Amino acid sequence: MLILAAALTLALGTPQTQPAPPDVAAPPADAMKTASGLATKVITPGTGKDHPTKDDIVIVQYTGWTTNGRMFDSSVSRATPQTYPVARFVPGMAEGVQMMVTGEKRRLWIPENLAYKGQGNLPKGMVVFDVELMSIPSRAPSDIKAPPSDAKKTASGLAYKVLKEGTGGRHPKTSDKVTVHYTGWTTDGKMFDSSVVKNQPATFPLDGVIAGWTEGVQLMVEGEKARFWIPEKLAYKGERPPYGLLVFDIELMKIN
Repeated sequence: MLILAAALTLALGTPQTQPAPPDVAAPPADAMKTASGLATKVITPGTGKDHPTKDDIVIVQYTGWTTNGRMFDSSVSRATPQTYPVARFVPGMAEGVQMMVTGEKRRLWIPENLAYKGQGNLPKGMVVFDVELMSIPSRAPSDIKAPPSDAKKTASGLAYKVLKEGTGGRHPKTSDKVTVHYTGWTTDGKMFDSSVVKNQPATFPLDGVIAGWTEGVQLMVEGEKARFWIPEKLAYKGERPPYGLLVFDIELMKIN
């Protein structure tokens, strides 16, 4: 993928072309310019408050053009949002994404020295990207340290809160296999595992995971997303890391 600093090849196949913006040849007068030479313009304001840092992992949709209007890469055409560490982007993309908030779409005019200068057959000269910052999955939620007052608690000590209502009509059983997306954090805000970051949903039998997951996922229906606060006794019991209370955001995608 050509937003990466170490990109080697163009995306496979011939994606549907996204039309170039009318200002592709040069940044307009109302574009904001940074000291590095990057020019940016907000296309759609975001709804989030936090900006990603160079240490974050982000999910983005993007399209890139040369200044003559030729599209050279597009996750939009592939209908596949991309998940990457900010530090792996070309310098201009990394700088631009850190200026954004979740839900924002921004146009970046990236000079050659912040793009692909000296990288063989990759686009030469200034390149233009439309980038949408969809989420920052590595960022820990604000209620990471303890379940909030509106979280529900079970007799076992598990706490949970529905983040998005599901559309399914039944709950999985212990004997079922399920497909989920998830991210897990320790209470100091460190992300220790994420299928979202790997861009690969996980499928497993419910009787083959930690007790907090077995109990919690059975409370869900397909399409639901929930946050779980799992005490150590329902997680890894102090036998191996991660230790202590663990927090998981889980989306139940399918009951197999």
